[in-house]
Order: sequence, then structure tokens, then C-alpha cells
Amino acid sequence: MGVKGLQNFMETCCPDTCVPVDLKQMAVNHVKAHPDSTATVVVDGMACLRYWYRCQAWVYGGQWQEYMHILQEFVDAFTSAGIRLVFIFDGTVEEQKRAEWVKRRLRVNKDIARIFQHIKTHAQQPNSRDLFCLPSGLATFSGFALKSLGQETRISTREGDYEISDYALSHNCMGILGQDTDFVIYNTVPYLSINKLNLNNMTTVLFSRERLCQVLKLHMSDLPLLACLLGNDIVPEQQMQRLRSNALTSYRKKHMQVQGDKVYAVADFINAHHPSSEGTFGVSSLPLVEAEKEALEKGIRLYLLPGQTSAWLESGCSVPESMCLMGKYLPADILQAVLEKHTRAECFLLYNVLYDGVVECSNTLEDEDEVEIPPQAVLYLPVRERIYGLLLPVQPDGSTQTLSVKEWFVFPGNPLKEPTRVTPKPLNNLST
Repeated sequence: MGVKGLQNFMETCCPDTCVPVDLKQMAVNHVKAHPDSTATVVVDGMACLRYWYRCQAWVYGGQWQEYMHILQEFVDAFTSAGIRLVFIFDGTVEEQKRAEWVKRRLRVNKDIARIFQHIKTHAQQPNSRDLFCLPSGLATFSGFALKSLGQETRISTREGDYEISDYALSHNCMGILGQDTDFVIYNTVPYLSINKLNLNNMTTVLFSRERLCQVLKLHMSDLPLLACLLGNDIVPEQQMQRLRSNALTSYRKKHMQVQGDKVYAVADFINAHHPSSEGTFGVSSLPLVEAEKEALEKGIRLYLLPGQTSAWLESGCSVPESMCLMGKYLPADILQAVLEKHTRAECFLLYNVLYDGVVECSNTLEDEDEVEIPPQAVLYLPVRERIYGLLLPVQPDGSTQTLSVKEWFVFPGNPLKEPTRVTPKPLNNLST
């Protein structure tokens, strides 16, 4: 998800929350404190793609051998430091994050249009990392590449940040390596920055949630509320604008205006309305309208790992387990096998089709001005229809109960306002 402005606040306004660490020494200390465990770092695979992919000729589709060499160097550096790695990649887009996913995909489409304009003007790919697009499918292929290097690789069945935080905490890991301020908010193991990682001396920066709480005078359990009030992928920034504006006005009446005062003001607001044993409980202690209350409760709940609770929630904090959409059509043993293979990164999209009935395809390098060549999503639609026909029951013509897969495929001209419903078709009659 990511909290709006929190990374910059920690780096700029309270640098003491950004702690330089030596990963080798951190591993030694971890093993001393936990003699029966291995120093393990959980890697947010999606956040590391730009760090890993430094190949030059990316516009041609990517340099695979060079990329494999970079991944091998990455793994070797941690292995030499006595650190075991577990890689977790996002495996699905949850519905509450769909709007933000669409917004980002449309923004990347604009960047791709600029890349093609540069190529047409200069007859070469851009050299700036600001005008850059990862090769298509890199996230998927990276998981398989890391498995081929003998690394434990997993694919999430829900929000990736949640599963990374849960796995790291439940397996007593040394830290999480990524680039997402949500790892400051989750009450889990230390969060280490991939962007600050120096493989030569195995150092990076630890973003300390404990020091952040000290600076803001908050409890650890207040951090999910702070994240939601500042804005994240679940609670849009504009939805909490009224509360932040009121908090900032109140704060500036008591304090001089300083850099980062928006975050200080929200923290002050939380402290002023903290639930007490004698007063109101949960977010009802805040001056909210009903829509704001519902959004905050939903956002806070999604930050709570198994067994964790929050004083800001009036009701239970459990998150519903994912439902198997196609369960009534397929044998339970097949569905279980698909789930296990998906989690172990041994298959691709089967889980999404059978459990969610929803698949996504992110941005690809396609020129929106090239109207004579159909987008790849359109070109390969007949193939996908038959693949779905192999996985799902094909309804007879005229059936009143049509089974379909919802596709969120990004391509030029698709506004992504709603998914495309694709009906499974049999392998025969390929010309239809």
C-alpha cells in the first residue's frame, strides 16, 4: 500500500528514525539472540525489481542472461553474509486496491507514450531512469528465476505486504527488505530499505517504527490509524482531507509552522482523541462522519496481523478468508493442488482464475499511436478463451448461467473502468 508522505517525513524531518545497519552484524546478533533459528530476510520481490533490473537494452524486451547474473550476485552476497532469503511476490490485486491499481496503470501508460515519443524523435531508447519501463512479465519471470537459483520463492494469495509481514513475524525473521512504508505500520520485524542497500559492504537503512512512535508520541497500535489518516491505497488521501485540515489548523495554533507539520498534526490529533477506559471506544472517539468511520475501520483492520487487536476498533479485527469462486465446479483436491502450487510459485494465473475468477495483465511496451497492430491483450484473446475452456466448464450455447473470467488487461485505449468478461470456449472451432 504505502503511506502518503511518510517516507519523506522520516528521512527529512526525523532522520533519527532512519538507522544505518550492517547486515552481517545484524545477522550475528540475530543468531545470538535466537540460537535455534537462521538469520532470514523476507524480500518483497515486487519492490526489488527496479533495484535488480539494471540491464541497458531494456527496450528490446530485456537481457535475460545479464539479469540472471545480477540475481545470482544478489543471492551470493546474502549467502556469504550468513543470511537466508525468502522471496515473496504479489499474487493478486485485492478489490479494495483496484482503484489505486488502475490509477497507477494509467499513469504508467502516459510514461510509455513518452518513451515511444523519445524513440521516434531520437531513434534510441531513453537513457534516463526516470523514463524507463521494466520489461513485460519481469515480476512473473523473476520468481521462476529465483527458484532456479535454489531460493525459496512464494506468491501471495492476498495483499502482498500483509503476507510478507505475517510470514516474517511468524517465522521470527531478521527483517523485511523492501521499499514500502506500510512495513513501518505493520507491527512486525524490522523494515530494511532495498533502495539504500549496498551489496559491496552489506549495509542499508532500517526505518524504525519504534523511533517514529517516540518522535510522534504515539503507541505502536496507533500507527495503522496514522497511516489511514495520512492516506494510503485503501483510504484515499482526499477522503481524510477534512480531518487533516482540522488537525493542522489546531496544531498551528499551538506550534510554529515547521516542515512535516502535517504528520505532526495528525499524530497530535490522534493523541488528543485517544480512546480511554472511561469514555468512547474505537474510532467513535474521533469527530467523524459515517463514511469516514467505515473507511478508517476498514483500513486499520487490514494492518492487523493474526492475533493482533486495536483500541481503535470496536468490533472484531479478523479479515475474511478468500473464497473459492469456482469451488462448485472443480474437485477439492484439484483446487488444493492449485493453491499449494501457486503459493510455492510453481504455476501462473491458475489460482487467480479458479479462486477469484479475475486475472490482470499490467503495462506492456505498446505504442498507442500504432493503430495497425492490435494490442497483445486483444491479439491473444482467442488463446485465453480456450485456456479458460480447459480450466473451467464450458457452458452450452444459450445457457442462462454463463461462466466468465474478469480480465483487467492494460493496453492502449482501454480506460480500465471495468473488467472485460471473457467466456471460456472449447478448443475446437478455433476460427470462431
